[in-house]
Amino acid sequence: MLRQLALRDFVIVDQLDLSFEQGFTVLTGETGAGKSILIDALALALGERGDAGVVRAGAARAEISADFDAWALPLLQTWLVDNELDDEGNCLLRRVIDNNGRSRCFINGRAVSAQQLREAGEFLVDIHGQHAHQSLLKSATQREILDSYGNASELAAQVAQHYRHWQKLNDALLALQQDSGAIAAEREQLEWKTQDLNALQFDLVDWHALQDEHKRLANAVNLGAGIAFALDALSESESATLSQINVVAVKLLSLLEYDAGLQTAYDLIESAGVQLQEASHDLRRYADQMEADPARLYEIEQRIEQVLDVARKYRVKVETLPELLADVQQRYAELVQSEDSAALAAEVADAHAVWHAAAIKLSEIRQDTATKLADIVSTTMQQLALAGGQFAIALTVLEVGNMHGLEQIEFLVAPHAGISPKPLAKVASGGELSRISLALQTAISQVAGVPTLIFDEVDVGIGGGVAEIVGHLLKGLSSSRQILCITHLPQVAAQGEYHLQVSKVQHENQVVSHIHTLDAVARVDEIARMLGGVTITDTTRQHAREMLS
Repeated sequence: MLRQLALRDFVIVDQLDLSFEQGFTVLTGETGAGKSILIDALALALGERGDAGVVRAGAARAEISADFDAWALPLLQTWLVDNELDDEGNCLLRRVIDNNGRSRCFINGRAVSAQQLREAGEFLVDIHGQHAHQSLLKSATQREILDSYGNASELAAQVAQHYRHWQKLNDALLALQQDSGAIAAEREQLEWKTQDLNALQFDLVDWHALQDEHKRLANAVNLGAGIAFALDALSESESATLSQINVVAVKLLSLLEYDAGLQTAYDLIESAGVQLQEASHDLRRYADQMEADPARLYEIEQRIEQVLDVARKYRVKVETLPELLADVQQRYAELVQSEDSAALAAEVADAHAVWHAAAIKLSEIRQDTATKLADIVSTTMQQLALAGGQFAIALTVLEVGNMHGLEQIEFLVAPHAGISPKPLAKVASGGELSRISLALQTAISQVAGVPTLIFDEVDVGIGGGVAEIVGHLLKGLSSSRQILCITHLPQVAAQGEYHLQVSKVQHENQVVSHIHTLDAVARVDEIARMLGGVTITDTTRQHAREMLS
């Protein structure tokens, strides 16, 4: 469950620290006070996309932290351990967005990607937005709802994956059958290119060694002259350095008899003489072994030119020639395999069989789930001023199937008794659609694995006694889930166990949003405001007390 939410410089919130309890919490406030800011902030903490627009005017960055108790979520605990993010049952999500748009994400104090925030959030929170009923008209949304309720979302994803694999192989088979001449020509070209590259016998290590040898042979004259100069200066001229070092060493050695303090200087000079002597010997050995080899130099230059010619031919860098050969060989192998139409046709058949088997299994689950979900939603509709209404889910068998399975899924509804169910988009008014959406969300939430459910003004278009029933439905969900609900209806707000009020005030030439936890007295005034508007009378207060009791 969500334990705490902290905001810093977010939109019109300067600083906010909220604690939450298990159960049913309602959030209310005047229109425009910023009730949905809380939901927007939590959505960012759960990995949704954000930009610099969420940073409060004049601030350097916005920060959102959401602290969750994860002890009762073994799947989340496993995910945290697998990603090296575990913290003994805690799950602290943090998001920082700078005023230049840069975003940083953290889980339990460790930097993560926005994708990892989203993955963690899927274990923690479901947010039902106030416009969820609009997406309910879309075929894709209806399919996702049915699969989610039947715990078949993973199987549906597998069906789509199998379908794409089957189609990829089938496209390859069709291409082979339709364009075998082009494939044969490409294969012939790849064969020639492979032979050409293999004949080069290029090795990157040998190439670097060859370049070093070329540099040495090409500069043999300069090397010889330089070595001769160094030897002359060190040991072979009349004023050779070694001779002068030895003279100095002998002189200092004679002076040691008078002052032992010269010992360090003597030791250093003697050591320098030894090292210079070794350097002189090493240079002489190098000079003895070094010799100009025009024939070898010519051979190396021919080899370098050969390699460069091949690299220029294929328009690649010399260093990438081995990669080019590997790519050519891989593509050649793919073409050889693809040209075997019988083998490829067998692969296509196998892939189709795998997809079809998974799709049949998905269809069976959908058939069973559609009946159960339709019954639950129909029952809930009776409580939401849709007496006699009926909800149904039609599964229309497709002739060949697709990546989503073997059937087209469509939600049907009869808002009143005496009419047959028809497609949702054709018969439901805005208010009816909102109530049907709430009935669906209630049904789905009962099987949801996440511990926290948030409803953002899903009661739009509802009023009177129906609103009170909506409040009862949400409160009923709170017996097994943590429920947060933003509402404008006093009938719903009165059902809450905890009540947060959102207000907007002017502070230092800026509008700032505040959220307060209401006590029993303040709740009466807030419910009275929601009932009576600007002027709160004793009558509206009394009505508010009756609702709360």
